This record gives sequence, structure tokens and C-alpha cells, in this order.
Amino acid sequence: MSATKATGGLYALLTEFESPAQFMHGCERVRDAGFKHWDAHSPFPVHGMDDAMGIRGTRLPWLVLVGGLSGLSLGVLMQWWMNAVDYPYMISGKPMFGLPAAVPVIFELTVLLSAFACFFGMWGLNGMPRLSHPLLAHDRFRRASQDRFYIVIEARDPRFETEKTRAFLASLGGSVVDEVRESVEG
Repeated sequence: MSATKATGGLYALLTEFESPAQFMHGCERVRDAGFKHWDAHSPFPVHGMDDAMGIRGTRLPWLVLVGGLSGLSLGVLMQWWMNAVDYPYMISGKPMFGLPAAVPVIFELTVLLSAFACFFGMWGLNGMPRLSHPLLAHDRFRRASQDRFYIVIEARDPRFETEKTRAFLASLGGSVVDEVRESVEG
């Protein structure tokens, strides 16, 4: 940390585990305790973590579906308007609007708007862009990508009370319970 950084308010409490088994058990206990704003960090994927954390499915597929249907509708409407209404051009008695000729544009708009919905939906659902995160400035958390497992309970959680949460995290069997502070540029 540079000399210009000051320590802000409490962001979260974290506990550190050395084995995946302890880590999974700790996640199950945090889920069962009713915490809503917490996360688990590990150096590699741990099988069954979604169930242990009680993670529901995401809304992203619905956003992509809406984007795709919008692209499909826009493609059909746009080509019908251009060919049959705005600039009708009669050629050899062919219909003003033919669906087979419109399929490539419809497909491309469907894919394009689905991709936009996916990209911007992920940004929105993940709270991006966030240029810095308090955990990344925490010295102990640097081992999360090497050989340690962490459970972090955020201070904004409705059930969060500093001392009770600290005691709860200590009861999970982790080696350390530590505070994570908001960092603000000074």
C-alpha cells in the first residue's frame, strides 16, 4: 500500500482455511446461518461449492433471450418495412416481403443483440466496472490464488454484527479471522 492510501471503514470480516473440506463445511454453516452478502474464494474450483453456498441460477439467460427475441423482431420488422412499405419495388410479380430472403439479416441481428445483452448484462449483474476492491488491497488475501481458502462476510449484510460475526467465523475452524477495510485514496 502506498503512503497516500488511508484506511476507511470496515468492509468485511474474512476467515482463512487451509483445506477444501474445512472450507466447504464453513460455507455450509455460513449459508445455514442466513448471511446474504458473503462470498467464498479458492485457488481452484471446488466441486459442490454452488450447493454449499446456496447459489441460485442467474438471470443472465433471460436477458440473452430478451436480446435475441428483440433482434429477431427488429430484423423481421425492419426488412418488412423497408421492402413492403417504405420502398416497395415490384419485380416479376414476386412478393414484396419474402421471409427466406430475410433470414440472414434476421439471424445476424438475433446474434448481435443476444451478444450485447450477454456482455452488458454480465457487467450490470456483476456490478461492473469497479476499478478497485478492498479485498485486493488486503495482504492476507493475496494467497487466495495460491494455496488458501477464504470466506468473506460483508459488513452490509443485515445479520452482520462485528463481534458476533467475528465469533461465528472463529467457530468455523479457520486459522485466522481478520478485518478488511475500505481503502480510499487520500
